[in-house]
Amino acid sequence: MRPLLPAPDRRRALGCLSGTLLAVVWLDARADDTFPNKPIRVVPFGTAGGPIDAIARSYGEALKQRWNQPVIVDAKPGASGIVATDFVAKAPPDGYTLMLTLSLTHTTVPLLQQKVPYDPVRDFQPLSKIATGGPMFVVPANAPPNNLTEFVAWAKTKGRVTYGTWGNGSAAHLFGELFKRQTGAPLEHVPYKGEAAAHLDMFGGVLDTAWANPATARTHLQAGKIKVLGIIGSRRVGTIASVPTFTEQGFEGFGLDSWLGFFAPARTPAAVVDKLSAALREITQSPELKTKLLDMGFEPLGSPPEAFANDIKTQYPAWAGLVKAAGVVPE
Repeated sequence: MRPLLPAPDRRRALGCLSGTLLAVVWLDARADDTFPNKPIRVVPFGTAGGPIDAIARSYGEALKQRWNQPVIVDAKPGASGIVATDFVAKAPPDGYTLMLTLSLTHTTVPLLQQKVPYDPVRDFQPLSKIATGGPMFVVPANAPPNNLTEFVAWAKTKGRVTYGTWGNGSAAHLFGELFKRQTGAPLEHVPYKGEAAAHLDMFGGVLDTAWANPATARTHLQAGKIKVLGIIGSRRVGTIASVPTFTEQGFEGFGLDSWLGFFAPARTPAAVVDKLSAALREITQSPELKTKLLDMGFEPLGSPPEAFANDIKTQYPAWAGLVKAAGVVPE
């Protein structure tokens, strides 16, 4: 057994350790006092001008007014969100680079890509889950089916039905393949770089149907361009309450709740995390943001970092089960 240090040496060692711990605490508190003192960058999932980009800009404006610092919204589309996610994962962990993304991207893409350059749990610090809202299965307004059962019958009569998503391995792809397996409907997946391109082809008659995020679906529904046949998740969306979930229509495995949330790079100081999270939660509960999220088809939440992190860890088995049930193999 290693001998104990002499008493004077033990006191010096303990003093050094205490000093180090106090320095860490002081630096963390100092980070809270001075943050933010330069522009903040928010990287949203999807393309510039898309629904998630619009939500990011609303939060960016609110943060700018709160802290009197510029907030730059910097969309980095490509590779089903991998480009944007990897950029944030490798950013300095100082709270000045944030990501706004969907569970559908953050949790499923690493399950379906063999060489994702980041770890969705290890490389990120959850800040706040701001809302829930799952993808929606849509058809053009002039399409015959009015619900999922009618769609299956129509698809089988048609013999071949194409459906568009925002990429191979996306949650829309997974749910589309699960729907195909369960029903025997002759569905053919057509991946796009974003949902906007898929919807343009659907409106132009190139595609038969597509998936849409809540914000996009609500916009097209209000314009009379689509029918929403079913919604993923455990409950209906408040602003499109007339549309039932897949589960309500008798289809199993579609009850996974999806979320929209903010992240920072891992190892961001705890004081900065707390300050960011508190601000995001307060903004989420503001009348302006609550109305905006509801109008875009999302249900506002605003969770603390610990609860958000726990949700992410516990959801992985469910998403892995979906990947297996859908029969989609990693690329």
